[in-house]
Amino acid sequence: MGRTAWCWVIVALTALLVLAACATGTGAVARGGDFQFVSPGGQTKIFYNPPQSRGTIPELAGEDLLEPGRQIRLSSYAGKVVVLNIWGSWCGPCRAEMPGLQRVYDQTKGSGTQFVGIDVRDEVRSAPQDLVRDLGITYPSIYDPPGRSLLALAGYPRSVVPSTIVLDRQHRVAAVFLTALRDTDLLPVVHRIATEATTPAGVPS
Repeated sequence: MGRTAWCWVIVALTALLVLAACATGTGAVARGGDFQFVSPGGQTKIFYNPPQSRGTIPELAGEDLLEPGRQIRLSSYAGKVVVLNIWGSWCGPCRAEMPGLQRVYDQTKGSGTQFVGIDVRDEVRSAPQDLVRDLGITYPSIYDPPGRSLLALAGYPRSVVPSTIVLDRQHRVAAVFLTALRDTDLLPVVHRIATEATTPAGVPS
């Protein structure tokens, strides 16, 4: 291969490395448009800023845990900050964090925040039903043993339970927590996202 050809190969490889660094510098990808999750390289708390860099998730829906036949749809909460919590009654850390999630919901729902649980890997429906009733959880949950509703979150690690996703008022992914949460960790994040300046859909922020 001649010197000119080698020069072009080096230029091409350099360009690829630069693009890769730009795509993964924050540990995940959300550059506007549709949300695409990429392995965070060990990070368990990921924030997407500025808001215009966030990716939007498509419709996410599933059957209500407590009311079989009733559908819970993300689109029903237009204009609200939505906190999605992935949990299972079989999961000790999930059970431990749920009272704290309820406290954050109680403190933020007046400012336009909605919590939605996504119950996974519970083949017997009565177990998660009993849990949410015993703990006094008032926000709804989708009953989704195979985790199909999470396909709306492209690339998201469905095996990580519990995990929590905070969507801003335009339903763009603003934060991801791949770990159990305390209310003192989640509350300031939800407050901050709930008070962000908003712009009409389709208008750059």
